Amino acid sequence: MAGGERRRQILRLAVRLFSQHGFRGTTTKEIALAAGVSEAMVFRHFATKEELYSAILDHKACLHDTMDPVQVVADAIARKDDAAVFEGLALDALNQHDCDPEFHRLLLHSALEEHELAQMFWEKFVKRVYRILGAYIRQRQRDGAMIQIEPAVIVRAFVGMVIHHSLNNNLWDRKRSLLKISNEDAAREFTEILLRGVTTTTRRNSVSKKTTGKDSRKKSSR
Repeated sequence: MAGGERRRQILRLAVRLFSQHGFRGTTTKEIALAAGVSEAMVFRHFATKEELYSAILDHKACLHDTMDPVQVVADAIARKDDAAVFEGLALDALNQHDCDPEFHRLLLHSALEEHELAQMFWEKFVKRVYRILGAYIRQRQRDGAMIQIEPAVIVRAFVGMVIHHSLNNNLWDRKRSLLKISNEDAAREFTEILLRGVTTTTRRNSVSKKTTGKDSRKKSSR
């Protein structure tokens, strides 16, 4: 196996084992055994465990289009389309969690075990979401489109809905016995709940009038 492919194989198996047994319950020897190589081979590709953890994040970032919220909703942010911004971010996150539940479990293990991977993810991705969304919300507050609430509180409420939904679907309620809706519907409804709470009255009335006008035109055309 070529060096690059061997490295990717070790990464995939490391993620699987870490997500199943946690970091404390997984050794480099076990990773090597699963990959069919020597432990020395693992350390040849990853000189330290810290390098392996960092490589896992980089590997996942490549698989998920760099996990960059700006890329996902850049156009919506530019045109100040609040619904498209939040709905786009929610849908992207929900789809990623469904496609890669191992990584979701991995992050939970790292947080519970106070592992450095959790802090790496926090610094590299979570803070970025807060910073970008926070800046967008502050701008919309200056525009008079959103009420004056601390932006970090709004971001926390939004992220909380999305993450809790994913945890239910992928860990606790895989059969969707409590709530069975598509990711598209979930993203749209969560966005609606959020915007109804933070959008100014003037803005809501404006949107409501536009919607009523559209409905009236639809009825008259029938």
